[in-house]
Amino acid sequence: MSEIKETAAKETTNMLESFDWNTIGKKQDNYSEAEREKLDAMYGKTLSAVSESQIVEGVVVAKNNKEVVVNIGFKSDGVVPLTEFRYNPDLKVGDKVEVFVESQEDKNGQLILSHKTARSMQSWDRVNEALAKDEIIKGYVKCRTKGGLIVDVFGIEAFLPGSQIDVKPIRDYDIYVNKTMEFKVVKINQEFRNVVVSHKALIEAELELQKKEIISKLEKGQVLEGTVKNITSYGVFIDLGGVDGLIHITDLSWGRINHPEEIVKLDQKINVVILDFDNDKKRIALGLKQLTSHPWDSLDANLKVGDKVKGKVVVIADYGAFIEIAPGVEGLIHVSEMSWSQHLRTAQDFLKVGDEVEGVILTLNREERKMSLGIKQLTPDPWTNILDKYPKGSKRTVTVRNATNFGLFVELEEGIDGLIHISDLSWSKKIKHPSEFAKTGDKIEAVILEVDAENRKLSLGVKQLEENPWEVFETVFTLDSVHKGTIISTSDKGAIVSLPYGVEGFAPNRHLVKADGTIAKVEETLDFKVLEFVKESKKIILSHTKMHDEKMVEEKPSAGAERKGGAAKDTKKAVKKVKDSMEKTTLGDIEALSTLRSEMQQSEKAPKSDDNA
Repeated sequence: MSEIKETAAKETTNMLESFDWNTIGKKQDNYSEAEREKLDAMYGKTLSAVSESQIVEGVVVAKNNKEVVVNIGFKSDGVVPLTEFRYNPDLKVGDKVEVFVESQEDKNGQLILSHKTARSMQSWDRVNEALAKDEIIKGYVKCRTKGGLIVDVFGIEAFLPGSQIDVKPIRDYDIYVNKTMEFKVVKINQEFRNVVVSHKALIEAELELQKKEIISKLEKGQVLEGTVKNITSYGVFIDLGGVDGLIHITDLSWGRINHPEEIVKLDQKINVVILDFDNDKKRIALGLKQLTSHPWDSLDANLKVGDKVKGKVVVIADYGAFIEIAPGVEGLIHVSEMSWSQHLRTAQDFLKVGDEVEGVILTLNREERKMSLGIKQLTPDPWTNILDKYPKGSKRTVTVRNATNFGLFVELEEGIDGLIHISDLSWSKKIKHPSEFAKTGDKIEAVILEVDAENRKLSLGVKQLEENPWEVFETVFTLDSVHKGTIISTSDKGAIVSLPYGVEGFAPNRHLVKADGTIAKVEETLDFKVLEFVKESKKIILSHTKMHDEKMVEEKPSAGAERKGGAAKDTKKAVKKVKDSMEKTTLGDIEALSTLRSEMQQSEKAPKSDDNA
């Protein structure tokens, strides 16, 4: 019995080992083992060896509005979202695309592919290759950014500058968003992985050929129709159909304009004339005003010198103003023709841009198209009968207009100017600069010294309002007379000494030695002896040293001397009166000086009458 059981167990084991488990659930076939292996090998060749995280090439086998089905030769096809192909709106069945195998089989048994990841992984190499080969590539404009657009190129966000969108300036960038366009890679920053593309570069080559063709047919003086492409402060760019020309602002209108927008507008079609062009630089100079006749050609033929005209101030400069009497016809009013006044002024003191003025034609040259005008000629010349209005010796109140090193320019009335020379400001005070005497705008009294009607010059003086005090000082500061003086300044040659009555004298260095052998210093007050008095040059030479070097011989005064001493006392009293009544800067007025002179004369007569007695 046990033997039977062992035999049955062995038979069961043999049956299990020889059982073909692959036939379970399948219909029985008649293939041999060799044939089966051959069929497996043939079937295996139809499938690709695909692994995850690999980039492979596939073929589009189906497409709808949401997905794209791609066959990569695997046991199943993969599905890719259509949004990953938005840069290529022309995608169709049969196109080859690169995809990244994310998963061979998800939970639903589906092959997962990504075209976006495949592009991104290979994008940097593709971009660098496109730059090296100057290749034309396609990109999808994603959005607008500051100064340009963001473009999807091979999965990389590249920058498209506004200046590289088109050959003409673009005012609205938004019209390019969500569009697929062709580009060229123009710049790559390897460190920051920045890419710059250009659409303009694609059309420049074609335009270059168009420009050569157009320029080859250009002729000076030719009239063409063009479109206003761009307006700047200096001119207008005109599109002549593939080539640009410039109308400079000065060639837009015969009249003056502030900005080209006053004449033309963007996208406006206008006729222009070719003024000049450069074959090498491909620059074309155009003109608009040349299509109309010059305004000077239609200027009134009867207009002549001396006629009065009206116009508007269009330009102001320091030297004058330009007056437009008709569009494109201007005359210059020089600043010297704006007023009869001779002192320096600018045109802005009389006129401003936009003023309506009337003037007299002074010169008219139709050939050179130049005209000069004057407005002072509309009023009488103030120098007419000048000798009657301002006779020599008459006193006038004048206004200081300007102070120079040599004197004061003054105005007696509008158009009548004169000069007070520095030497005519004071009889005795040494004035270093006339501005010490008077400031611009001050009103002062002056005397007419000379009138030169022919050359329109007037000379005036201030010191002449008073009698010359040096005639009196000649009797006061006599030779060897002694006076108290204060040293106010020193130099290499000597010292300036302030004497009574506002007079200044000069003491050489050798005459500044005091009795103790030291040299007198500034602000010291000492006795000085007059060594020399020159009325013509107003010079007084003094010495302190003489005071102690010379031995004074005392003599008994005689009767005559007493009388002279009495006269000297009278003179000192008269001088004191002058000192009390006159200003230090002007040395007194005429009345005080006259009184001093008459008292001195009476003192001189007194001794004579005593002798006769």
